[in-house]
Amino acid sequence: MNVQTRAFGKLPTGETVEEFALTNARGLTLKLITYGGTITELHVPDRHGVTADVVLGFSDLTSYLGSHPYFGCIAGRVSGRITGGKFSLDGHNYQLLVNDPPNHLHGGAFGFDKRLWQAKVIKGPQNSTGVMLTYRSPDGEEGYPGNLEATVVYLLNDENEVTICYDATTDQATPFSLTNHSYFNLAGEGNGTIENHLLQISSSEITQTDAQMTLLGVRSPVAEKANDFNRPKRLGDAIPGLLNSHGDNYLLAHPNRKFFEPVARLEDPASGRVMEVLTTQDCLQLYAAAALNGSLIGKSGRAYEKFGGLCLECQGYPDGVNHPELGNIILRPGDDIAGGTTIYRFQTQ
Repeated sequence: MNVQTRAFGKLPTGETVEEFALTNARGLTLKLITYGGTITELHVPDRHGVTADVVLGFSDLTSYLGSHPYFGCIAGRVSGRITGGKFSLDGHNYQLLVNDPPNHLHGGAFGFDKRLWQAKVIKGPQNSTGVMLTYRSPDGEEGYPGNLEATVVYLLNDENEVTICYDATTDQATPFSLTNHSYFNLAGEGNGTIENHLLQISSSEITQTDAQMTLLGVRSPVAEKANDFNRPKRLGDAIPGLLNSHGDNYLLAHPNRKFFEPVARLEDPASGRVMEVLTTQDCLQLYAAAALNGSLIGKSGRAYEKFGGLCLECQGYPDGVNHPELGNIILRPGDDIAGGTTIYRFQTQ
């Protein structure tokens, strides 16, 4: 495994943001930076062995410091929306910033996506190599209780698997649920929309939202609806039937969270690239990038248009602090299982 490191840029505070590039024996290259723990590039071969960068993003730090829809980052301390930004925990009431009215989204105005993580190269299991990122989130940061020591490990192996492991310890009970917010386009970033991609999601239920994407704490079956992806479906046919053309949060049935379950499959018929998603997480958030509007220019120099990428975010139930029956996301001192693991496996068809 080839690992290269370089300076990606400097923050306004003068701190250096590092970039790590991992390349395996089959030509797949993963690049990530310590700002936001962000995946910036992911070069994957097609059926003819030609590689393309399949994640949306930028080529410079300045663009990542500007306004963008969470390209490639670690979202947290809780990924997704906490309804009203409110919760009660162990007799205390908390009000978080409502940064996506009427809700709290992705950890607040300065969530983990806007923090500088510490990094080191590590050897992983099964001949994988990766980068371990750590960040200490102090008690009260963005309104969350407890001093949290968060760890995210990115691993790459020669089976073309990108593994992301999330973990944390805390000195006080706190909500904790991270995800990676990469936007995938298996045709290559900036190369049109994902409407001709085929998507399959192994789930029979979603968690309902209203028009403002507020989680309502209610299960809803997907059978025979536009958001039913239990059989492969062309995204362009499904998106018009999705609420706000957005995508839903799918509940995943796990017999045991210590074992991986295949939960989704994305295919670009034109290139033959296939991405399988396996996870120990409780939920999968589908997002069809409905908010992209051509105003952001990506690494290729081309504008990112509506539906220009697709997010498949494995996570806990975002509002689990208010509805633990749909997924408990409370981390307590001494807990030995936190966060879970997700694998993005790339193949060709």
